[in-house]
Amino acid sequence: MTKFNAYHKMKELLTNYYIEAKTTTEKPIAWITSGAPVEFLYAMDILPIYPENYAAMCAANHQSVELMEAAEAEGFSMDLCAYARTDFGADITQGGPAAGLPAPHFLLCSTNICKTVIKWYEVIARKYDVPLFIVDTPFLHDGMTRDLVDYTVSQFKDLEKFLSEFTGRAFDRDRFMEVLQLSREASKYWKDMLYLGQTVPSPFNSLDTFIHLGPIVTLRGTQACVDYYKMLYDEVAERAEKKIGTIPDEQYRVLWDNLPIWFKMRRLESFFEEKKTTLVVTTYANSWGGYSNIDVTRTSEVYEALARSYLDVYINLGFKERIKYLAELIEEFSLTGFIMHSNRSCKPYSVGMYVLQDDLTKLTGKPGVVIEADQNDPRVYSDAQVETRLEAFIESMQPIL
Repeated sequence: MTKFNAYHKMKELLTNYYIEAKTTTEKPIAWITSGAPVEFLYAMDILPIYPENYAAMCAANHQSVELMEAAEAEGFSMDLCAYARTDFGADITQGGPAAGLPAPHFLLCSTNICKTVIKWYEVIARKYDVPLFIVDTPFLHDGMTRDLVDYTVSQFKDLEKFLSEFTGRAFDRDRFMEVLQLSREASKYWKDMLYLGQTVPSPFNSLDTFIHLGPIVTLRGTQACVDYYKMLYDEVAERAEKKIGTIPDEQYRVLWDNLPIWFKMRRLESFFEEKKTTLVVTTYANSWGGYSNIDVTRTSEVYEALARSYLDVYINLGFKERIKYLAELIEEFSLTGFIMHSNRSCKPYSVGMYVLQDDLTKLTGKPGVVIEADQNDPRVYSDAQVETRLEAFIESMQPIL
């Protein structure tokens, strides 16, 4: 990975976050999906815990297989999302980093990332006998509509009521607005940093952003998150200004679509560096930049702005909007091609990917490749197969001038 000084600060932030989660006796703990509106929780001084992030940590630390096997031994199918199986196994064995997650007091689930999370969180709710609140964010088949925004806003208001009843105190609207402002600031630093990838050569690669997105997911809405991303942005901006590339003699610039392959990060880093190929932009990391659009100055409309931000997530868009967005990224970042990770675990992200590849190449004239893999399960991954396809893809690209 690119050696950023901010990396040490990130490790400190996340270490302290998990220590607090394991030791707190004052704050309620909510398990929450990565696409859920965490700002409501921070406004009520509730600590959010992300099973998805924890599963990714397990895979990055090469601990996911033993945990998934524990879940499968209890009857969970291998066809389930590997994140879910990893977390079920960690919960069964209390294994993985930090010896598992602290028990939740309630669950908050949003469907803008997938529908699997509903069943996943129902399992957890039954085990721990805790309330489950689901924010049903509709899929944008044909773009954003007033009905979809109003429907989502109504659920945010119900969530506000739920949290008030759960905590036994009125929802703190003033604190909520402060949290939203912090969320907006951190997301703007994150988005601005990602767009520094337009610089040639790129001052970072997407393998860096996969690592550094931890705080924007878990700590979004806190001052510590804002401070961290300002630090990271300043460091990357200096590299961009000095034209310091993450890969010496960069020749190819590509997009990565879908989640990372957490257990192969280092091998892929070496592979792409040897091929003088920079992963410049990724739809996954970009998803947390959209919260920078929330207008907190118009208090009466803030729920509408929040609803639009949580609906307008790449994985929640129809094919036409996805292709349009990908084509824009290829143009904006001066890309020479694109990689699509057909992720066995994430069907919503991967469905129709071969059609998307074909349509995007026809639209942009840039070559693309689909690789078959999984975000968390090494048992369904082949180095030889993936790298052979990537080598052929790289040979098909025209190098940057």
